[in-house]
Amino acid sequence: MKGKLIVGNAPIAHADHAAAETVSQPAAAAQPLPEGLTRLPQPQVAPPIERREPELVKVDLETREVTALLDDGVAYRYWTFNGSVPGPMVRVRQGDTVELTLKNAPGTQLTHSINLHAVNGPGGGSVDTQVVPGDSSTIRFQALHPGVYVYHCMTPMVGQHVANGMYGMIVVEPPDGLPKVDREYYIMQGDFYLQGDRGQKGLRAFSLDKLFQEDPEYIVYNGSVGAMTGERALHANVGDTVRFFFGVGGPNKDSAFHVVGGSFDVLHPEGAAEWLTDVQTTLVPPGGATMAEMKLSVPGHYMIEDHHITRLQKGAMADFEVEGPQNPDVFEHLGAARPAGQP
Repeated sequence: MKGKLIVGNAPIAHADHAAAETVSQPAAAAQPLPEGLTRLPQPQVAPPIERREPELVKVDLETREVTALLDDGVAYRYWTFNGSVPGPMVRVRQGDTVELTLKNAPGTQLTHSINLHAVNGPGGGSVDTQVVPGDSSTIRFQALHPGVYVYHCMTPMVGQHVANGMYGMIVVEPPDGLPKVDREYYIMQGDFYLQGDRGQKGLRAFSLDKLFQEDPEYIVYNGSVGAMTGERALHANVGDTVRFFFGVGGPNKDSAFHVVGGSFDVLHPEGAAEWLTDVQTTLVPPGGATMAEMKLSVPGHYMIEDHHITRLQKGAMADFEVEGPQNPDVFEHLGAARPAGQP
């Protein structure tokens, strides 16, 4: 079956993804690194829903192209929602009516759109939000099902748009809200496909060949290597109950979500209303998300990771620093190990 992608005010009609609009790739795999670049800003966790009655919620998103650091000495031209990867967390209540306006910033290279997995309607909203640069489109939908859902660009070639960073999360709380916790975190994993050699410095270009081969150079949390490490680490205190909203933008690789040194007291696989308890690692597919909670009982340095363990070297990890009094009833260090050969 073949079809056409119609841009402007007309909808997308069974677009032929193989013949999709793409950006031509530069002859050089890397250009000189622009001065003054930083990593993308971190998206904030949207606050919990306190009200218990449905409302009309208005959401504004803008697709933007942003050049920022993907790794130390490595820059990339991201395609984003609102200038961050992932895009903003949208948080509503089951039964809310959501009026979402998508604007495509002037000067972008391509048409963009949005498919929200929480939407019941054609293309998750993407049929009616195929927006050319400088234009906008508005949809209205009811949040029917509670859960944790991914949204992403759905303009062909979809894989390229997602691989460049066009994904985020929408949380639909149940009518009575979520249980209160002390802290919440918003993390999404994505894979990036670059021309050139691994570790090559400079402003790197997207590789269509590596995308088709599903061979990413980087697999990262929140848009870059080290986005949540060192001075950008996550923080909490002993005694806190924390909640992770974790999703995978992809476009191709899943994630074995794990906290080194802890287990999830409560896990909502795929963000479902039903939950599991005492889970060590959970598998999250591309286009999927989960919600996990844990109570922190011992201070120290923890690591959040994709337990496809070699992906640590590609960037799929975050630092998690927990402060507070020691708790020897739960864990203590009894002494240094003796060197080999000593009694």
